[in-house]
Amino acid sequence: MLILPSRRQFLTGLGAGAGLVAATGVYAFDVEPLHRLVVTPYAPTLPGWDPDLRLRIAVLADFHVCEPFMPFDRVAEIVDATNALEPDLILMLGDYPAGRIAWRKLPLTDFARIVEGLKAPLGTHAILGNHDWWDDHAVQRARRGTPAVKKLLEARGIPVLENQAVRLVKDGRPFWIAGLADQQPFQKTWEWVSFADVPRTLEAVTDAAPVILMAHEPDIFMKIPERVSLTLAGHTHGGQVRILGRAPAIRKVHGHDYSYGHVVQDGRHMIVSGGFGMSRIPVRFGVPPEIVLLDLGQTDRTPAA
Repeated sequence: MLILPSRRQFLTGLGAGAGLVAATGVYAFDVEPLHRLVVTPYAPTLPGWDPDLRLRIAVLADFHVCEPFMPFDRVAEIVDATNALEPDLILMLGDYPAGRIAWRKLPLTDFARIVEGLKAPLGTHAILGNHDWWDDHAVQRARRGTPAVKKLLEARGIPVLENQAVRLVKDGRPFWIAGLADQQPFQKTWEWVSFADVPRTLEAVTDAAPVILMAHEPDIFMKIPERVSLTLAGHTHGGQVRILGRAPAIRKVHGHDYSYGHVVQDGRHMIVSGGFGMSRIPVRFGVPPEIVLLDLGQTDRTPAA
């Protein structure tokens, strides 16, 4: 015999369900994106890596500064938390302005001043992302030029690599940091334009030292040769919403999931950061804002929890 719930039971269940939905919405809209900050450690064994090169790298992606979702005090909090990890090197993977979710845009001049406070013996290096182009109306109209944020960061001593590579040395052991130009610099166009040039970037690598490549969008990973020990990417925000380890909003690339985390494909390695900010919709759920912390080589330092 079918037993139907009483009116009181029905209303109680309806109220509980509505409360759960409301609580989830508050968490996704406010708690996770604005108040949580985690350190995600990786210590991968990489192809072509010098095992005697011990290197700690902090990776920062997708700030998307704006009010109320990424105010300057939040940026300062991220800077302080990064410095506390005592990295040898800091890498920034692009997308510094917020785009259309911003209730109020914030001056990138002040953003550059705050991230100048990042401290690492081997410095801070950066690349640009699509929003650095999209949010710069002058370069969008001209379909050429240099986004203002590049000049602002470089004026603060943070080089921005666009199809370039620089050779660094840690404890007498050399390695290369390479940075691709953005793959989606122009918005609302029927023409697919990418400024990323992998062959040109790697032509600058003049010896056999290991290479770490910065690429804002992870889709290009299929074109990265074995010469690169590790590719670092952002852009996806981990999907912004992850349920049971999956990001329903992010499409697969030729059957491969590049939405988040450590990807190993044909012996090549990529780590996709969940980043800090948001775009399109101002929610994060199941993928809290993160600093990626890499410990590479034989090291007695335990990755941060």
